[in-house]
Order: sequence, then C-alpha cells, then structure tokens
Amino acid sequence: MKRLATCMFVLALTAGPASAVTLGVGAFGGMSIPIVQDDNGQGQTYGIRIPVGLTPIFTLEPYGSMTQGGDKEETINGIGLTRSGIEMQSYGANLLLTFGTGFQMFPFAGIGMTTSERAGLDQSSVQYNFGIGLGFAPFALPLSIDIRGEYASVTDEDNSSTARNYGNVILGATYKFRFSGE
Repeated sequence: MKRLATCMFVLALTAGPASAVTLGVGAFGGMSIPIVQDDNGQGQTYGIRIPVGLTPIFTLEPYGSMTQGGDKEETINGIGLTRSGIEMQSYGANLLLTFGTGFQMFPFAGIGMTTSERAGLDQSSVQYNFGIGLGFAPFALPLSIDIRGEYASVTDEDNSSTARNYGNVILGATYKFRFSGE
C-alpha cells in the first residue's frame, strides 16, 4: 500500500507538460480570528506569496506575512486592563493541490516559522497551516484572484502540548509568469 501511494504521488508530480513552469508574485490581506484565546483579539493579516507551479496540479507557495492581533480587555483580580494584540511575523511555504483552470479550488497545507511579540512575549515557533481556497482567473489572464479559509496553529516551544490557533479569511491577487522549455 505504501508503494502504491508513493507511485501515485510520483506520477502526479510528473503529470502534464514538463516544460511548462509558472512563477508568480502575489499579495494578500484579510482577517485573523483567534480561536479559544482570552488574551488576543481579532486583527488583520497581510503579506506576499511567490507561487511556483511545479505541475498543473501542484504549486509550492513560499510566503511571508504579518499579523496584528487586536487589543483585548481583561479583568484580573477585579482590575480592568487592556492587553495589546500579539504582533506576528511569519514565513514558510504551502503546498497547493489545484483543481480547475479558470475557476479553481485548492486545498493546501504548509509549515513555517512565526515570531510572536508584545510586552512580555518574544517567541519564535513553528506554524502549521491548512485550508481551502477558491480562485478565479478571468479570460485566461495571468492575473488571478482568490479567497481562502485557513486554520493556522502556532506551537509553543516551551510546552509542545499548547498552541495559539487562528482562523484566517484572506483575499489575494497573484500575477503569474509562464516559462516554457520550447
């Protein structure tokens, strides 16, 4: 069974014209919503992507992003206070499995590194991403627009059983260059 899965993966990677490679540059922005966190509010996220079309269905997408969590009101021992939102800088790569041409659907998963900062917090951690996106490239133009729903989990290096989790809703635009070996 393991050999069959490996063979199918290799065949999928080599499917389609080997000479057509795409390289793109894109920008994105959206909302970042903390999941089960009392100390960080809803904020915004934005960044850049550099998608590399490995085959017609697989795209490797290095990214860099910035997320600014919203301030959060808390009451500790009867005293109200406002905590600053967590600022995060992330970089990593996602692997997209793309279905369709003009209108696309693409599940994705990825890994990266995140630096989280605010007063009393300065931590670098591993981040895991997965989600699904819908893309639209009108009239076979090299410009595409996509919307994604993403779940991001930033691990806590001091305690590997805990993590900060976020749901992100992201709108992006990408311009793709096509290179052929002909």
